[in-house]
Amino acid sequence: MCSHVPRASQGREPPLTVHHLDQLLLVCSLVLLVAVAAVRVSSRSGLPSLLVYLGIGVLMGQDGIGNIHFNNAEMTQVIGYAALVVILAEGGLGTKWKEIEPALPAASALALFGVAASVGVTAAGAHYLIGLEWRQALIIGAVVSSTDAAAVFSVLRRIPLPARVTGTLEAESGFNDAPVVILVLAFSKAGPIEHWYVLVGEILLELAIGAAIGLAVGWLGAWGLRRVALPASGLYPIAVMAIAVMAYAAGALAHGSGFLAVYLASMVLGNAKLPHWPATRGFAEGVGWIAQIGMFVLLGLLVTPHDLGDDIWPALVIGLVLTMVARPLSVVLSLVPFRVPWREQALMSWAGLRGAVPIILATIPMVNGVDASRRIFNIVFVLVVVYTLVQGPTLPWLARMLRLGEKGEASDLGIESAPLERLRGHLLSVSIPEGSRMHGVEVNELRLPPGAAVTLVVREGKSFVPLPTTVLRRGDELLVVATDPVRDAAERRLRAVAHGGKLAGWLGTNGAGAR
Repeated sequence: MCSHVPRASQGREPPLTVHHLDQLLLVCSLVLLVAVAAVRVSSRSGLPSLLVYLGIGVLMGQDGIGNIHFNNAEMTQVIGYAALVVILAEGGLGTKWKEIEPALPAASALALFGVAASVGVTAAGAHYLIGLEWRQALIIGAVVSSTDAAAVFSVLRRIPLPARVTGTLEAESGFNDAPVVILVLAFSKAGPIEHWYVLVGEILLELAIGAAIGLAVGWLGAWGLRRVALPASGLYPIAVMAIAVMAYAAGALAHGSGFLAVYLASMVLGNAKLPHWPATRGFAEGVGWIAQIGMFVLLGLLVTPHDLGDDIWPALVIGLVLTMVARPLSVVLSLVPFRVPWREQALMSWAGLRGAVPIILATIPMVNGVDASRRIFNIVFVLVVVYTLVQGPTLPWLARMLRLGEKGEASDLGIESAPLERLRGHLLSVSIPEGSRMHGVEVNELRLPPGAAVTLVVREGKSFVPLPTTVLRRGDELLVVATDPVRDAAERRLRAVAHGGKLAGWLGTNGAGAR
């Protein structure tokens, strides 16, 4: 796969020994530790962590201190696809249906019409400004038209944004991978490119098949997990991830969009209130981080830095066309029917960060033997790195300038649930964030339904049993015990008070719609 390549190694490969395995495990563990530590650095600097992981891969490569020679594009593509499945599954599990439901029409328009506009404008710029052939220009246009939610929200995680903005960006990133993959595969095939209406038909058919399979697998999986008592709580996270991966495999085997299938199946599972959900969510996040780190390091290994010099200028020009023309135009055209305020459109235009997906998709023409495929990969690599460096740190500033990240907006209430199977109840762990209107509310003013009660309050590291007159404060953590029949009603009531205060319900405020 990858190794130090001596000139004398012309014959048979030496057998793999336990000593080699020890070295491999040592290198992998060191890379993971450095990558985990880099998350802290990226969070403070405002840069998406993908750049740090790519940098680690480049440093380990043939032009870096590791001097590892690796040029297997096919293996990179396979591992990248597998990692992308895990990342989409983790993203779907963390997606809240109530946040993206109002944004689904706008996100679908961005993922279809927005992608088409972006591909056309970017390809035209690559052809007329850089002089690339139309096939190469269309491949680049398609490759860079997929956005990366992980990169966007790693920068904006500290800024509260309107639900419509976050929901639209999140859903768009989950939906637009599917049509982009279809376009890149179509443009990378040998022979003439199919007519546009044939491509549109293929895209719509594959999306429909993938959506149907994803929703079906997610619903059946959630139905089964709620009714089958597994012998150990640690088996639930494994089962959930297995169901999500099964959705991808089933969608792909049915000639549908596996990426859309895994995202929708995971979203259904994530909103199904499954047993041992905190453990499942934590496991999915951990696996997602490992997938991201491994994928980006491998992509960094694949690039050859000393070959990038001639492709820096074309990458800057194409990126400028994409960022300043194609992305804003696609946002404006796609959102015309939805009357989205111009400030939100401006932020969505600038928030079109590119991450792992474009670099992975750039390996497809390399595997298919497209002319100048290595140049396409280099251009995409430089484009992603440079424009992430430009856009990432400026996104919080732009949100503040557009007054879309104002303080005082009610934050969502953090609620985690663990089943008490033998007692037929649930233990809800509730965190009261900054800006929550639950601050200043007495326990008896929560008006929880009969069968639910606040049993413990943790404040500044100390825990105590609250009285009915205990006043809740921001930063408190509550333990609420609820019986099975009232579990959902108790959570809805808690969210309603968090957004509407003690008078929630009397003033028409509820937990689902308060924003």
